[in-house]
Amino acid sequence: MATLLRGEVAAILQPAGTAQYQGAYCPPGVPFAEVRRGPLDGKADIAVRPDPDGTLPRHMTFGGGRIVYEYDGRDGRGRAVYRYAPRLSPAHQDVMRGVAEVYAEHALKKGGSQR
Repeated sequence: MATLLRGEVAAILQPAGTAQYQGAYCPPGVPFAEVRRGPLDGKADIAVRPDPDGTLPRHMTFGGGRIVYEYDGRDGRGRAVYRYAPRLSPAHQDVMRGVAEVYAEHALKKGGSQR
C-alpha cells in the first residue's frame, strides 16, 4: 500500500467494468473478456489527491497518457477504484493486436499438435 500524504486517498486499479469496455476494440479470434484487462490491473501502491472541491479526479493516466483508468467509486476498504478504460486509452488497439497474435500462435501450436 502507498504511504499517504495528508489529504491523499489510497487507490487501486481494476479491470474495466461494462461502462468502460462496451464498444471497445476487440480483434477477431480474441474473447471479448480480454478487452477488460488493463496493463496495470491490481496495482494498489498508488494514491490520488482529491480536487479542491473534494472530488477525486475522473481519470488517471499512465504511459504518457496512453493508458487511461476511470474513477468508479470506492471499495469496501475505502480505496478509490479506478477501472481500465479501453475506449479512452490510445494504447488499447496496439495491446489488443498483441493479444490477438498470442491467441493466433496458440491456435497454430494447438492445431499442429493434433496431427
